[in-house]
Amino acid sequence: MDFYTVVFKQSTGYWVALCLENGIIGQGNTQETAINKLKEAIESFEDVYKSDTNIYKSPISIEELHEFLLLEEQDSDIYELRKVYA
Repeated sequence: MDFYTVVFKQSTGYWVALCLENGIIGQGNTQETAINKLKEAIESFEDVYKSDTNIYKSPISIEELHEFLLLEEQDSDIYELRKVYA
């Protein structure tokens, strides 16, 4: 089981979890739901990555991280960084 670095962003009515190692996103009404969706997406991606050599995999860039954090205006700037095992 690998661990991934995840940035959470609270948006209107939901949480978004962005994996910094591969750019995969999970979303849910709670942080735990977002993490569970992210884990499912990572597992699906890894299955495809193992079987298809044409899949590109790389960490997100600083520019992509800035875009994620600043994409929409929010009433509050709530972010969290967490290590997740998947």
